[in-house]
Amino acid sequence: MSEPDFQGFPPEAFRWFSGLENDNSKRYFEARRNIYDAAVRGPLEALLDELADELGGVVKMFRQNRDLRFSADKSPYKTTTYGVIGQRPGSSAPLYAQLSSGGLFAGTGYYRLDGEQLTRFRDAVVDERTGPPLVRAVAAVRGAGIETFGETLKTAPRGYPRDHPRIAMLRHRLLIAGLRLEPDHGGLSRDAVLGHVRRVWETAAPLNAWLDKYVGPGEGGRVQ
Repeated sequence: MSEPDFQGFPPEAFRWFSGLENDNSKRYFEARRNIYDAAVRGPLEALLDELADELGGVVKMFRQNRDLRFSADKSPYKTTTYGVIGQRPGSSAPLYAQLSSGGLFAGTGYYRLDGEQLTRFRDAVVDERTGPPLVRAVAAVRGAGIETFGETLKTAPRGYPRDHPRIAMLRHRLLIAGLRLEPDHGGLSRDAVLGHVRRVWETAAPLNAWLDKYVGPGEGGRVQ
């Protein structure tokens, strides 16, 4: 039986990110591209490929280069490396993994909601049949020690009551769950990473099921 491609993230991966944060230049990146390929991007893609084989879906890795066209910050590289498993059977919510100097963040949910999705989300939040199950799903995620993100408005959106009992949910413009795993002794082992990622994604599955049922894909069938 052959050894799996994903063997964890060595200490070199996190030292590489710390160095990039201090020297975000093409000179730094090109001089250490072999570390990026072997210790950062390669293992992260191998992790996602292995889990996509297990769970279904298609892996997409994102570019390390930043889009500088509309940014005042001209730093050429992102200080995180990330990818998703999308097009999954049974759910539209992508499964997300992000590597940085702080460790590995695993997350899932609906990251961007277009106008129609936001309307469906908010209508489901205020509905007495569908709102309470969302509150319970979020509470279960938080009860497992996993964070939820997305409350961005200062008050209720226009057309919805400011004193609604689920006002906290109404203030969301996105809804994701996730948690960071910090390096242990400088690196992250295969078992620690797989255990962490699976726990986050499995715990958030009921939350994703609610989003799939009551929000669903946006324009063009996309979920981000």
